[in-house]
Amino acid sequence: MEIDFRAGGGPEPLDSIWMSQSPIPAASGIAWALGWMAEEFASDGIAIKRVAESGLRLVAPDPERQARHHFREAGNIQALAARSLGAPTRVIGLTWIDEGQAIIVRPDTPVLEPADLRNLRFALPGFARTRGESIARGMALHGIQSALALGGLTLGEARLVEVPAPPIEQPSAAGMRRLWLGLDWLAAGRVDAVYIKGAAAAEAAARLGLVVGIDLDSYPSRLARVNNGTPRPITVHADMIDDHFDVVVRFLEQTLRAADWAAGNPAELKHILARETLAGISGVEAAYRGDFHRSLHPDLSPDRVDMLEKQASFLWLHGFLEHRVDVARWIDPRPLDAALARHAGVARHRAAAR
Repeated sequence: MEIDFRAGGGPEPLDSIWMSQSPIPAASGIAWALGWMAEEFASDGIAIKRVAESGLRLVAPDPERQARHHFREAGNIQALAARSLGAPTRVIGLTWIDEGQAIIVRPDTPVLEPADLRNLRFALPGFARTRGESIARGMALHGIQSALALGGLTLGEARLVEVPAPPIEQPSAAGMRRLWLGLDWLAAGRVDAVYIKGAAAAEAAARLGLVVGIDLDSYPSRLARVNNGTPRPITVHADMIDDHFDVVVRFLEQTLRAADWAAGNPAELKHILARETLAGISGVEAAYRGDFHRSLHPDLSPDRVDMLEKQASFLWLHGFLEHRVDVARWIDPRPLDAALARHAGVARHRAAAR
């Protein structure tokens, strides 16, 4: 059943909150895994439920109703595609987590610098059932362009080889492996390079004996890493902000609390992320390095908003969106402003109590 994006006829009773995340490090997902989301809303009689996505659809018993009570911290391609179709969502936070973006090659391919990518055959997944659901293609195309640009090259100076689009399905370990079909083509010599992102992709490349040719995370400019998950929006239906503002603020408070916890508990965090990313500890360690655990806090800084605008422009230019998205109008900063103020107040109270 398609999600009906039309607003309802008035405030609905709120007995459940639905939340979804991509298989990535997300502070809201960590708060859920730690039991803090359930704990926060239990006294209100509001249940916290995880819901899967399949393309632009919620896999849920009542997707039309649940879409209005749905928090999503996940990739921006689907969020932008839905918005371009008229979804009355609002961005209430943006996160930026460097998560192992790289160009993968065979060990015998002489790639030392981005300029060496000229004329290589890159795997490019095909379009899915709709352009807005073509996440693998969108990620690969932007990642390839970014890697080439580091060497002063353009997309026209590489050869793009169409590989089948991965099936649209609910997140699973097997599904994550199918997302990176181009790696099989690379191992078989049918292409020369593949863009990858994340823990499951890093594990898949290692299993096939493939190596990193260009590590996009190692370059200082974050422009090289603007993609589906960078920045990653937290979105909610506008009805939730209008009708249940305090619930939205409290949801963000628990997200901020979980980001604080992650910053001080990297060892425990890895085990949560292994479950959340549908990968193992080795994949998590390969994809999420340095001090990433200190940067899970959402914000709406001008820098992150500018990066989201760049991603929206890229997707529009390359045919992934039905209509342009006005990013500035899509953002509502009020819930996060309120959550940050409350969170700071709690921190001051705790410090004074010590």
